[in-house]
Amino acid sequence: MNWTRGMTGFALVAALGLILGSAPAAKAQAAAQDAGKQAYTMPEYNAFQAASAEKNPAQQIKLLDDFVSKYPNSALLVYIYPLYYQANGALKNYPKVIEYADKLLALGDKTDAPARYLAYSARAFAYTNLPPALQQDKDQATKARDAAASGLKALAELKKPDTITDADWAKQTQQPKIVFSYAAAIAASVLKDFQGAVDSYKAVMALNPDDAIASYRIGQSYLAMTPPQSVDAFWFFARAATSKGATEAQSKQVKGYLRKLIANYQGGAVCDNLTDAELNELVQLATSSPERPASYTIPSSADLDTARKDMTILSVVTDLKAGGDKAKITWLASCGLEFPDVQAKLLEVVPAATASDPITLKVAFVTSQAEFESATVPNMDVKVVGQPEAARLDKDNPVRFTGTLSAYDPDPAFMLHWDKAKVNAEDIPKEKAAPKKPAPRRPAPKKPGT
Repeated sequence: MNWTRGMTGFALVAALGLILGSAPAAKAQAAAQDAGKQAYTMPEYNAFQAASAEKNPAQQIKLLDDFVSKYPNSALLVYIYPLYYQANGALKNYPKVIEYADKLLALGDKTDAPARYLAYSARAFAYTNLPPALQQDKDQATKARDAAASGLKALAELKKPDTITDADWAKQTQQPKIVFSYAAAIAASVLKDFQGAVDSYKAVMALNPDDAIASYRIGQSYLAMTPPQSVDAFWFFARAATSKGATEAQSKQVKGYLRKLIANYQGGAVCDNLTDAELNELVQLATSSPERPASYTIPSSADLDTARKDMTILSVVTDLKAGGDKAKITWLASCGLEFPDVQAKLLEVVPAATASDPITLKVAFVTSQAEFESATVPNMDVKVVGQPEAARLDKDNPVRFTGTLSAYDPDPAFMLHWDKAKVNAEDIPKEKAAPKKPAPRRPAPKKPGT
């Protein structure tokens, strides 16, 4: 399963630049008003203006190439490089966006803070949209992570224009922060810094709690850790499935995936309905909190194996009646298991409705003669399959059976439900023999001569 985020609005970078008053063309025009102090010629400036005015991105790149070939050391490169990455962004040539954003940043103090911020923004956006093969390159990822951190720092250092309210400024800077955080998170994952990836994706969610992709990627990052942080991963997969940002198809896909993860985490589902119940509980709880509460957990296969060690039907009944977390783990560990020779008092026999239906025994679980004598209410429901002779069992007699636990009802009406049961043949009364017919009376033989 591979969810990808479709970043939108490459022009966002330029839009924020206009708000900050740092659009390249505007600055170049202002510089031209004092041409005597500039380190470029008018033909040089006119070539820049022609490239800046071109609206067709492909044609604009040709004009920019021509400019750089003629004036490779021009002071106007501080404006040329932004035009390059804007035009390549429009053409979705993201490797070139990164190349020219880096060239701008390499100019150092020759550029002002807003221009550097815009270059970092363009670079981060481009990295999140690179083809997978390029995005997964470790050198590329290292540079992307460092640049994203520098971009966030540059954004924090920008001075808010006096004409913009704090609320509007927060809205204007939210999307750039998300882009920087996404770039940092993706790069951290490539570099196998999964905690760093989690931290950056959580920074995204702090700005947009309904970001389904960030939630899903946090889950992936937790699973990739050594050792895997499985329960935390499950929590964020559940948040992804319930996010307002997820489509119906995505939600269904993640729930199916999460169900398989839970079943595998517990060593394979024995009772499918329990896995469904755990999934439903998790999905419901995850909508109420962005972080997994410390009190919430899901038992692992190791936990269940420990619970099964030395397990008896008596310990199962005791734990289930006690309730709480102990009952939850015990039931997860015991549901679907077969227990031999369970001792009980038979209180009712429900005949099979048809030849293919089971015979149902209503019994009380007992462990002593005193319990046997006092038992009057059944606490086990036993379906006997393929053993029609069990119908001969007599009420109020002891009975032993081997069966598979399938469900239980908690107190106050505690009831264990058994399936695929077989009664110990020694406890079934022998079938009564049919009464013999009297021998036919023969007439007495006649005496000779009579």
